[in-house]
Amino acid sequence: MRTRRGTTLLTALLLPVAACGTGGSPDDDKPSPSTSPERPAPGDHPMKLTWKGKQRTYTVHAPPSFSPDDRLPLVIAMHPYPGNADYMASISGLSEKADKEGFLVAYPDGLDGGMNALTCCGSEDDVGFVRTMTRRMLTVWKADPDRVYATGISNGADMAYKLAVELPGTFAAIAPVSGGFNGTDTQDTAYRPKSPVSVLTFIGKADPHDADFDTGLNDWRSRLSCKPVRTKKLPKAVTRQDARCADGSTTTAYHLPTMAHAWPGGEPGTMNDPHAGVDATDLIWAYFKAHPRKGT
Repeated sequence: MRTRRGTTLLTALLLPVAACGTGGSPDDDKPSPSTSPERPAPGDHPMKLTWKGKQRTYTVHAPPSFSPDDRLPLVIAMHPYPGNADYMASISGLSEKADKEGFLVAYPDGLDGGMNALTCCGSEDDVGFVRTMTRRMLTVWKADPDRVYATGISNGADMAYKLAVELPGTFAAIAPVSGGFNGTDTQDTAYRPKSPVSVLTFIGKADPHDADFDTGLNDWRSRLSCKPVRTKKLPKAVTRQDARCADGSTTTAYHLPTMAHAWPGGEPGTMNDPHAGVDATDLIWAYFKAHPRKGT
């Protein structure tokens, strides 16, 4: 199970987590009528819905320029374990980026601080929860269905890979940070996206899981018949590797020689590395903006 050290902010989240599972649910599952009303407007909006008999929460951030008549891109940003929506917003700086660039961000909360991703944490149907949340963002907040993206760090990064596979036709691109395409489900060679999903990922070479992340990325590229396009050397010995896949998607991987299990860039903090050599938030948004959804 991939974990990291806790912080004072997250002490309340250090609760027992059930054994990991694969999750997923039929498309005809519906959330409970107890879903809280949404009034789209600029700012931060704590939201609730009941899914599979349990109350689930998430936070929506809309930029100052938001209008219900707009069709803005949507970025789903997922926290590490243990974590929550506020912590992910703090690590990623995506709300501030959204205010400058004009997109929506949805920060889902995992139960007991984690989401049922590929290698951990929990046994909830988090795929169904995120699917339901995303549909509400499309229908209530009028997000652009061709510009829906997912990112996350650690447990949240693993979840981004899982969503790309298990919610076909939903995401145009994902950006896993310090996470990987690993775990029991990924051992099946048929476990891959059925519609094009481009991938931007950041792997710290001082991360104890870096070999697993590299293996998972190679498996992803192999299953999608991705061919190398270029390898570029950047300052601070950072390497960028680009590949183009047979379905029209792309992969870009930044290998960061001094970074451990962290988010590249941002202010110094528990999971931020301002000395990693790149700023993940800037690169993620530039990549997402350049990758609207492709046809199947």
